Amino acid sequence: MTDDKAAVAAADVPARTKPSNYPEPFASRMARREKRALGDFFGLKSFGVNLTRIAPGGESALMHTHSKQDELVYVLEGEPTLATPSGETRLSPGMCAGFPARGEAHHILNRTDRDVVILEIGDRPEGDEGSYPKDDIQAVMGADGKWRFTRKDGTPY
Repeated sequence: MTDDKAAVAAADVPARTKPSNYPEPFASRMARREKRALGDFFGLKSFGVNLTRIAPGGESALMHTHSKQDELVYVLEGEPTLATPSGETRLSPGMCAGFPARGEAHHILNRTDRDVVILEIGDRPEGDEGSYPKDDIQAVMGADGKWRFTRKDGTPY
């Protein structure tokens, strides 16, 4: 936490300076999103919470699933599209979607002409791995809490 405040306006938490941890060519696909790491701001270790704004044409992340992390998304503003290998669902404010570890791959797209604002909530299990069915990338969470990305054959980016 940056000071002794126990509560702040979420929009006042500074946005991440780097739009994505993904290597290129994937990082540039995240240029239309802005994340405010609310959990990190308060020093939370067991779970993360991001206030994420997705501009028109943007996406929340690459389509992915986690080996250990459970995730929940709650829509605050706009009408994003939840995309999975099984299909797509239009969401609206007040709707939520949950993704258990090793569940179906997913990501949120903004196909509208207005910004979308969502809360992303997930636990932070040690040794989590990210799988990306549509892209040549895989990820492993390091002991330092940072993602390490390689191609699916293990070669580094």
